[in-house]
Amino acid sequence: MTKNILIISITIVAGLIALLIWGGAKNVEKVNPAMDSFAQCLASKNITLYGAKWCSHCQKQKADFGVSFKYVPYMECPENTKQCLDLGIQGYPTWIFPDGEKLVGYQELEKLSQESGCLLKTKN
Repeated sequence: MTKNILIISITIVAGLIALLIWGGAKNVEKVNPAMDSFAQCLASKNITLYGAKWCSHCQKQKADFGVSFKYVPYMECPENTKQCLDLGIQGYPTWIFPDGEKLVGYQELEKLSQESGCLLKTKN
C-alpha cells in the first residue's frame, strides 16, 4: 500500500513539473533576428520612443517589437518629465528623429521603416 502511494505521488509530482516546464515554454517569446536588426537600426540612427508604462498605445508599440524592444531607445516620460517637456512631447507614444521630426501616436512598423530608412523584413 505504501509503495503504491509513493509511486502515485512521484507520478503526480513529475506530471506537475512537466506541465510547468511545457506550459512556461509556450509563453516564452521567440527571438526574431529580422526584428532585432530593425530595432538595432533605429537605435543606430538615434531614433527614440518616448512613452509611459500606463499608455495602452505605448504597450502596443512595444509589443510589436516583441523581445527585440530591448534594442529600441526608449524613455519613460513620467520618470523623466523635464526632458520630455523640453522636447515638446505632448502625447504618447512619440518617436523623435535626430533631425527633430516627430511621429506622434502609435505607428505601424511599416511606417517606421519608411520614415527611418531601416529595413523591415516581413515574412512572406
